[in-house]
Amino acid sequence: MTDRGERRRGADVVEIGQAIEAVTLDFGNTLVPFPRASMQGVLAATAERASDRWGFATDEFARVWGEERLRQLAEEVPQGREANMDVRAARVLARFRGHPAPAAGQRWDDDEAAGWSAPGEVEAVLDDYAAAFVRLTPVPPEIGPLLELLASRYSLAVLSNWPLAVAVERYIEAAGWSAHLSAVVVSQRVGSIKPWPEIFLASAGALNVRSGPRLLHVGDDLGADVAGAQALGWRAAWVRIRPEDSALPVAESSGGERPDLVVDRVIDLPRALGLHAHGHR
Repeated sequence: MTDRGERRRGADVVEIGQAIEAVTLDFGNTLVPFPRASMQGVLAATAERASDRWGFATDEFARVWGEERLRQLAEEVPQGREANMDVRAARVLARFRGHPAPAAGQRWDDDEAAGWSAPGEVEAVLDDYAAAFVRLTPVPPEIGPLLELLASRYSLAVLSNWPLAVAVERYIEAAGWSAHLSAVVVSQRVGSIKPWPEIFLASAGALNVRSGPRLLHVGDDLGADVAGAQALGWRAAWVRIRPEDSALPVAESSGGERPDLVVDRVIDLPRALGLHAHGHR
């Protein structure tokens, strides 16, 4: 634990645990770790399905997909928008069918790119990706009991930056976590990413809790999770340990973030809130 975490003990912990009404939890690297190999496996499985459907070379599909992902991140993240996977899939299919990639510094005409796909083809790529995501991403066994415990005291939502909402939704359903959650809020559906306020406000609305200090957001990204939540007056808990080789993007940190709570892993959260195994503090 850092010094900031060590200072949050005793009366401070009890005060935070009692004051909050709802908890939102980041998905990637908070509830579910995503080392680089995990994401590469999902993409490889998606590329194999594309090869089966259209004869594309799997390595080339993965390479082009990666190029378009990086292009989207550079275009969209500075504007507070998600790098939506439906747009990416359409661009990749267009490139394989002969549409050249834009020159450096130029943007795609995404309406034109979509015209290179037949009806249902982009959806097929997304469905293949979501299926591989659910099949190949291990479910941490400790998270179900954690959510059950937290739900005994608080309203819960997943609040995630993710470019394909259906993948997160299907994963949560398959993991058996849905019964403990009041909402799943994903940037692709909202149209905004953390730390921008719109996605936090959407989560407060989904939980029917007024945006402010009665909400606690929990995440591993200081710049996106902590800074974004505290900018709206929410409480924020920082999950300090994340996979060192994760390919998930991280927001720029100001260096001045001061989480209300610091935990090594998300499973340490109930103790940090003074919430014990039978739901009593």
